Amino acid sequence: MAGLDSEFLFRISLEVPRISDLGQTPFGHRRIAEVAGGSFEGPKLKGRALPGGGDWLLLRPDGVLQLDVRVTLETDDKALIYMTYRGARHGPEAVMTRLNAGERVDPSEYYFRTAPFFETAAPQYAWLNGIVAVAVGDRTPDGPVYDVYQVL
Repeated sequence: MAGLDSEFLFRISLEVPRISDLGQTPFGHRRIAEVAGGSFEGPKLKGRALPGGGDWLLLRPDGVLQLDVRVTLETDDKALIYMTYRGARHGPEAVMTRLNAGERVDPSEYYFRTAPFFETAAPQYAWLNGIVAVAVGDRTPDGPVYDVYQVL
């Protein structure tokens, strides 16, 4: 068996101005974050994240923050791409406390990975419909930033 190779697709920065705190549910601490916009750019596509997306966050009892995100991307040539991803963020308690307090924390100090999938009707981006992608995240005070890679 061969190992995995990847190719950089784009960097995406998302604006998350508001988070609704539902509190402790039977599954963990549930919050819902509004994705109000953002931008993305890479060698094959670039554009903006449209307002109206969201992240259904669940802080599980084991300390892992589980992400469930849905966002619509609009490319510079006006194509629409639906991007959804699930992922996990966790790290040492002291690091996560700093991160959750809004401090800038080096992403090497915690684990933040997602698995994006794409859906589009735009012929020029139809190749996105059939790929598997992974992303490495960085939670900045302004919102999450991801480097997204296609698994080859």
